[in-house]
Amino acid sequence: MAERPPTIIDVAARAGVSKSLVSMVMRGDPGVSPGRRAAVLAAAAELGYRANRAAAILAGTRTGTVGVVVDDFRNPWYVPMLDGIRQVLAPRGLRLTLADGAANAHLGASPFDDLVSLRVDGVVLAAESPAGLVVPSGLPVVVAGERAVRPADTDVVASDEAAGGRLAVRHLVDLGHRRIAHLTGTGGSATARRVAAVAETARSGITAIVAGDGGTDEDAGHQAARAVLTAHPDVTAFFAANDVMAMGAMAAVLEAGLRVPEDVSVIGHDETPLASSPLVRLTTVDPHNDEVGRRAASRLLERFDAAAGRTDADQAAPAPTRSLVEPTLVLRRTTAPPPS
Repeated sequence: MAERPPTIIDVAARAGVSKSLVSMVMRGDPGVSPGRRAAVLAAAAELGYRANRAAAILAGTRTGTVGVVVDDFRNPWYVPMLDGIRQVLAPRGLRLTLADGAANAHLGASPFDDLVSLRVDGVVLAAESPAGLVVPSGLPVVVAGERAVRPADTDVVASDEAAGGRLAVRHLVDLGHRRIAHLTGTGGSATARRVAAVAETARSGITAIVAGDGGTDEDAGHQAARAVLTAHPDVTAFFAANDVMAMGAMAAVLEAGLRVPEDVSVIGHDETPLASSPLVRLTTVDPHNDEVGRRAASRLLERFDAAAGRTDADQAAPAPTRSLVEPTLVLRRTTAPPPS
């Protein structure tokens, strides 16, 4: 006879708590002490217990699931951000569910549609949004990252992208570069970096060369850098909107018979694993996306707790907040003074 699966009663007995408390932990209820939550989760892990999420959905209770909307699974920007979210949600027993915000955009579908059907308790929106996107009533949403368009009345947690653009350009100017090209993309983050980079070069009496067709992958960086090197062979430095584009720029520099950084310096943005690779050692700006993820998840939990603590249904929810994470410059081997 097959061994029966463990039940919520078994978990309660193992943890030495009531069945109702186990239920509270499994649905991510904030009214459980950290010690008891840890005991319940440990007992569930030892027994191999899996909460019946479908039953929770049918019962109309919280499902203990947080949705995260992304729009490009190839973009390494998301890796540290998702890890930061996980670090905050895991101790509360909450799960992550990913949704691709771009998958059905051509059908006019909202990035919230699939997540709402799964009855997630809240959403971290880490993607660009279509104009006029409406948040479903009662759904807590925190926007992660600088976005060109975001839903009204939502919290925002982002790296200070303008500060990141200034850091990159100031580093190149301080090294002595006067022919600087910026390879840009689309979206709120890229726009903020571009505006800041152009303004910073102007403050130094330099006119920045701006290139890019909207793409943010390696090929886009390669094509944009190659066009710049053809039209402006005296350029001595590239600041790319992200590390992936910077990789493409480095390839274009090498194809032109030049060296990095002896002839042309290259600096990226995002501090992805690519940047720290021993084969690359890319100078870049670290936006601390893990901290962006942690703050976004923490703000979402604050929304949960505030909602749980409100007894008057007409009481207003807390006002939306905006939190910026300060970026830092990471110096490696791809930047140096321009050739004399």
